[in-house]
This record gives sequence, structure tokens and C-alpha cells, in this order.
Amino acid sequence: MSAPSLHTYPHLVGDIGGTHARFALVTAPGAAPEATRTLRSGDFAGPAEAIAHYLEALPGARPRWCAFGIATPVTGDDVRMTNLDWVFSIRGLRQTLRFERLEVVNDFTALALSLPALAGEDLLAVGGGRPVAGRAIGLLGAGTGLGVSGLIPCGDDYVALEAEGGHVTLPASDAGEAALLARLATRYPHVSAERALSGPGLLALYEAHAALRGEVGEALTPAEVSARALAGTCPLCVAALGSFCAMLGTVAADLALTLGARGGIYIGGGIVPKLGDFFVRSGFRARFESKGRFSGYLAAIPTWVIRAPHAALIGAARALERHGEP
Repeated sequence: MSAPSLHTYPHLVGDIGGTHARFALVTAPGAAPEATRTLRSGDFAGPAEAIAHYLEALPGARPRWCAFGIATPVTGDDVRMTNLDWVFSIRGLRQTLRFERLEVVNDFTALALSLPALAGEDLLAVGGGRPVAGRAIGLLGAGTGLGVSGLIPCGDDYVALEAEGGHVTLPASDAGEAALLARLATRYPHVSAERALSGPGLLALYEAHAALRGEVGEALTPAEVSARALAGTCPLCVAALGSFCAMLGTVAADLALTLGARGGIYIGGGIVPKLGDFFVRSGFRARFESKGRFSGYLAAIPTWVIRAPHAALIGAARALERHGEP
């Protein structure tokens, strides 16, 4: 494969999740995404309708090349979303929208591809440690679900993982968490990490904390739980968000150990980047380093929160550029 030539531009790039679908144009190799627009995924029957709606408002040349990340495993031509009732064929989508080239990857695979391009204000450091060049990099992030990926060194570049680590079994690190997970187990046949570390998971943690205290929680949304926790106006919300951050530290540490991610751990998704100082002060980093004999190993690994608003679009563009022309 060779790099795409200029005549293939503009490229359409996207980041499709269970709640939002974001699209943009990339007009030249390495250029920043522009004409960015966010749509509600549930307003459309599938990606064809969402993409067509975005393209209707665009002046100028219609993109012929497209790549997008989507929040579900991509294992073949048929794609079925995990947290949204979209089912489609990649080949059929390409034909319907008359694209010459279409790349569809897992959303966190796309986000992982963006990591080498992020620096400075794109990132918020949480805890110490310095990255080791040429070592694996881990990525996870909570939103509608829990995405997990990473970058594995390959020659002078990296290979992005297509993984579903959000569905690993969530462990308890103390008696309090064991009680919370026992409550979640009454709702779910398998208490995966995503059952607690996601928007719906944050709400489930809030309800579990309420039940363990013999209280009845209010009918809140995940956003309201976060907002009340950040404002400090609801002890149950503060407890739920505190548990969320600490448990995320456990899962991030497990990922770091599994990958040998001495290049660092990055945290994206729709929830953590909005938590600001609450996350920095939370139990995340202490839990990340709390691994007994390997605490020193983990203390040397840096962790960052991704603050770049459209990093996954950069990754989708890189996926298309890597594919190149036959």
C-alpha cells in the first residue's frame, strides 16, 4: 500500500458511539479535522442515514474516501452495535454511499491510532512516571460503554489493538467493593467492568450505594450523578463517582500489566475528561499503583486523561491514510 494521493481528498472521518456520532472532513494528509458536527446516534436508523444527513449540509466536493470508528467489535463485513440497535454491512454501506474506499474499525482502535499525535494541552497528567520509548501503550475510556485498546510496537511504528477488554470480569479490591459488586450481580448475570465503568454503570453504582445504605436513590441520569458529585451536593453521588474512579484505577492497572504498557496509559471516553480535579484527587492513581509486588512497576508508568475533543477523528484519518492506495 502507498499513502493516499491528494486527489482522494477530502476524506470523511467519523466516530460513532452509542449516544453520539461525530463526523468531520480531512482535506490533506496530516491536516486537522474540520467541519466537525455531532449528531445523536439514536436519531438515525443506521450509519448510512447519519452520514447522509451530515453530507447534505456540506458544500463542495463529495468525499469519496471514508473511515470511522464505531463502538462495537468489527470482525467482518456484518456489524452489529453493542449499545444501539444498528446492524449493517460494510460493503453495503460503501455501495449505498458510493464511497471508493471505506474503513470501519472499533472506536477505541481509532482513538488508539491518534495517541502519537497528542501532546501538550491535549493531555492531563494524573500521577507520576515517565513513558518508555518503544514500549506498549494502553488505552481505556468510559462512555456509553467501556472501550479498551492499545498500541503495540511494530518496527518503527505501532499496531493498534482491536480489543473488547471492557467486558472482562470486574474484580473487587476491598470489602466495600465486594458488597457493591454483589448488588450489581443481582441485576446482571456477568458483572463486567463495563457494568460499573460506563454511564449506565455510574448510575448502577449510585443505586447500589443507596441500597447498601438502606436508602432509596432518586431517579437520576448518569450526567446528573456526575454533576451532583462534582458540586458536592449529594453524598451518594460523591460515593458513586469515587467508586467509579477507584475501580477504573484497578482496570487500568490490570491493562498496564497485561500489555506491559511502559509507554503509558491513556484515558478517554465521554466521562473522565469532564471530571477535572475530581478525578485528579480521586482514588484512581492510588488504586492504579496498588498491586503489591508490582506497585513499583506501576508507579513508574504515567497516566494521562485525553482532553483533545476530537482525538478519535484524528485516529480515523490515520486509519485511512495507513490503508493507502492499492
